Amino acid sequence: MKQHAPATLRNREPIAAVLAQELPAQGTLLEIAAGTGEHAVFFAERFPALHWQPTDPSPEALASIAAYRADYPGTNLAAPLLLDASAPGSWPIDEAAAILCINMVHISPWEATQGLFRGAARILGRSGGPLILYGPYLEQGLQTAPSNLEFDASLKARNPHWGLRQAEAVDALAAQHGMVRTARHAMPANNIILFYRSA
Repeated sequence: MKQHAPATLRNREPIAAVLAQELPAQGTLLEIAAGTGEHAVFFAERFPALHWQPTDPSPEALASIAAYRADYPGTNLAAPLLLDASAPGSWPIDEAAAILCINMVHISPWEATQGLFRGAARILGRSGGPLILYGPYLEQGLQTAPSNLEFDASLKARNPHWGLRQAEAVDALAAQHGMVRTARHAMPANNIILFYRSA
């Protein structure tokens, strides 16, 4: 039932260090594309004042998240909800203090990122909280690591609608929804974290 993503153990501490600088003190954190659920359990424990709400479009992922949650001793990790960012329509939550999305933008069609910003602009509007994206990106004026170029090629070979996105294209999409990038943090293994808030 439980799934395991090896990268989680490698990146969770660096991500948590950045989140500690930027997350609101309390409220609901909506995690989009929570995957195995390992991040959700780790971050819920690290930030006990936040109500952690994991979501994913995959039934297998939802089952894995639920299995990890069953062993979680805290009370701030909610049962996972089905949410497909690319699908039109309402999300199963109407308001959040922050949204976190790890490693989805490059492993999904562009429509998923479009839906992510459309939903984020709506449910973060009242709180003014951040939309937080983690993963590898292409950036104008910065040389892309060979390993990221190889990763990009492998993703496109698996699915032509996948692949590393230009950070500037994400910025432009954010602007369409009244949001602006407010922070960029360099991370290990040629990843970055981008923060977006209502302009």
